[in-house]
Amino acid sequence: MEEGVQKASITKRISAGIIDIIAVSIIATLFAWIITLVSGYDIWNEKLEDSYSHYENLYGVTFRITEEEYYSLSDMDRADYDAAYKALLEDKDAMKAYSMVTNLMIMTLSLGIFISILIWEFIIPLFIKEGRTVGSLIFGIAVMRTSGVRISHISLFIRAILGEYAIETMIPVFIIMMIFMNTIGIVGPIVLLCILLLELFCIIFTKNNQLIHCILSDTVVVDYGSQKIYSSDEELLEAKKRAAKERVERDPYF
Repeated sequence: MEEGVQKASITKRISAGIIDIIAVSIIATLFAWIITLVSGYDIWNEKLEDSYSHYENLYGVTFRITEEEYYSLSDMDRADYDAAYKALLEDKDAMKAYSMVTNLMIMTLSLGIFISILIWEFIIPLFIKEGRTVGSLIFGIAVMRTSGVRISHISLFIRAILGEYAIETMIPVFIIMMIFMNTIGIVGPIVLLCILLLELFCIIFTKNNQLIHCILSDTVVVDYGSQKIYSSDEELLEAKKRAAKERVERDPYF
């Protein structure tokens, strides 16, 4: 990257990011709702809830309790809970409903977020140009390659889908889901903390204050009003030649 690059301020980046996160969340929620209707999630979820209620009423227990609450039960109540849980696991229809609900929930969440990021972080910037989302447009910032050249479609796709969607969004989302379902234990919060610390390390200690998606796409966020962004490597090369020629004309001994 050339000297004197006008990097966008952290304040502008955070402000634009907040707008983008809100927009992506709204779009993801809308598409998740549509996918839920089309996939029949509510029907399977209702069947699963009916199965839970059936065995809870039959054995006089409540399935939705924490591990601590389970071990605080009396021996008799714990035996009833175990019997109810065993009966639930042996119910093929209940397990089919559970499997469908889990798979549809993951599919709905993944597709909803994927479509929203694809639209907001890839398709819209293709039309606005210079890698800008609506948030970036409002706060006057843009994205370019670290060389100073306009971001390519491939780099923009890597930035949005591999960086922002796959690594920075879906990995934390899946970990949070596993924490919610109590299937990952203490490892989940530790991994989330490591991802957060990695992001902080990247933005503080990298030369261009890059986040993970910037590093993967070899891009930098700049101030759009003051930063010259070259349309191609050829234009950048010509600019360097002109600058070198001007230096020589000013100082023949340079």
